[in-house]
Amino acid sequence: MQKIKSTTVVAIKHGNQIAIGADGQATMGNTVAKSNVRKIRKLQNGKIVTGFAGSTADAFTLIERFDEKLNSYGGNMKRAAIELAKDWRTDRYLRKLEAMMIVADASELLILSGTGDVLEPDNDIATIGSGSMYAQAAALALKKHVNDLSAEEMVKESLSIAADICIYTNHNIIVETLEAASA
Repeated sequence: MQKIKSTTVVAIKHGNQIAIGADGQATMGNTVAKSNVRKIRKLQNGKIVTGFAGSTADAFTLIERFDEKLNSYGGNMKRAAIELAKDWRTDRYLRKLEAMMIVADASELLILSGTGDVLEPDNDIATIGSGSMYAQAAALALKKHVNDLSAEEMVKESLSIAADICIYTNHNIIVETLEAASA
């Protein structure tokens, strides 16, 4: 899987909630270009939430393509993700895009990459971006040892911890939530 630096995105499914959050920092090289970029988007009338890391223009292109796939496959998130990943890997134009995405609906989380990956993460935790390993470690610890936090609170805390460590991640955190489907 490709390593994207320039942000941190975290998604957690916990209890009756799925939350996806990201910091707001955009960098150009080693300079902060903007501190409040919105890297989380709702699609399909709020039924699906996406988060992206990498080149902003590339990510917007991928989100548009993903939304087109969702429309083509009746809102079936997994099928749309697989079809996007196939196109992303084989299309000459899309292959050059440098971004990753997390997508979620009421029942599952997926990580998508330009190498054709469509991954269902372990432990109902998905992370991408430069601070992803810090955020993932924090999310795993919170999920395992702190029972009274919501998914949204876990995402915020995981991102805050990543922002304290990763220079490409800031504390301007945006989180969107979905009601999780009952198991």
